[in-house]
Amino acid sequence: MRYFWKIGNQKFNIRRTIFACIFAIVLTITTFGWSSATAYKPSTAVDFHRIPIGDGRISTQPQIGFLWSCRTEFRGPRRHGAHASGNWIDRNKTYDITTKPTVNGNVYWPGDFEMAIKDRSRQIVSNRLPQDPTGIFPISPDDDAYAFDRNPNSIRSARATLNLPANPQLAETPSCVPMGQVGILLNGGYLFNALDANGKDALAHEIQDSCQGHPEHRGTYHYHSITTCLDKRDPGNGHSALLGYALDGFGIYGHRLDGGRLATNSDLDVCHGHTHEVDWDGKKTKLYHYHATWEYPYTIGCYRGTPVKVARPRRPESARGEARL
Repeated sequence: MRYFWKIGNQKFNIRRTIFACIFAIVLTITTFGWSSATAYKPSTAVDFHRIPIGDGRISTQPQIGFLWSCRTEFRGPRRHGAHASGNWIDRNKTYDITTKPTVNGNVYWPGDFEMAIKDRSRQIVSNRLPQDPTGIFPISPDDDAYAFDRNPNSIRSARATLNLPANPQLAETPSCVPMGQVGILLNGGYLFNALDANGKDALAHEIQDSCQGHPEHRGTYHYHSITTCLDKRDPGNGHSALLGYALDGFGIYGHRLDGGRLATNSDLDVCHGHTHEVDWDGKKTKLYHYHATWEYPYTIGCYRGTPVKVARPRRPESARGEARL
């Protein structure tokens, strides 16, 4: 049963309205921190009601604000991703992330993430399950999200090992990013590039859960941006903490630059990163690193180092999560 507020001749879905308010508050808190008379306030704000859509911003060479994708052609019928758009998409090619539907559910999984440095390698072993909650997948016909995205995939587990360079070096030239995994986050979730299977801005069009994640056809749960569920663990006002690693070994940091100002595409290079001193393996190190932004391509625009080859994991196994209120 659905419940509505009615004001004049307008009806408002209570659950969606409450969620939009809560989501906006959470985004404000996780991005800026609690405000007070003496609290630091970033000089750059984000209008979460009008985030520019990245459709068509695929390049064949490194370019700021674009994704240099190894795949440039996306043909055939629309068999994957969202099949319809709603009123969160504006005709001015922006979207309102606070009113975009999310997949119902609050499911916790036995996520396993272990990391160790051996010789010159950073070895990460995981079971591909996130340590943050997910929605209920496949998306149920009873879920409001089903009207826009009928993701039929279940979340599955598979043991996987990544051997990244512990001290990554800049490559002579950048390289394109593949479809699928481009990194791994510290909560065990996989990071994919910014595109959906149809070559569109995945964060704008696909319906994800409240942590901005969902599974693909092999059952790999993943994000197309830095999840707010991980970002909120770093509520400080200075430079963001390390939140994950790209497949070239360089770190992926959150949305804030030195001084707490939110990063934008204009602050970063063609691959969505820059070089300065950061916390790296327990000490200050001058090192290239990527940043998250609220502008497309959100995390990695191209590889600035040399990415490792990722072997397809063993056959995924069914996994059981614990639903919580």
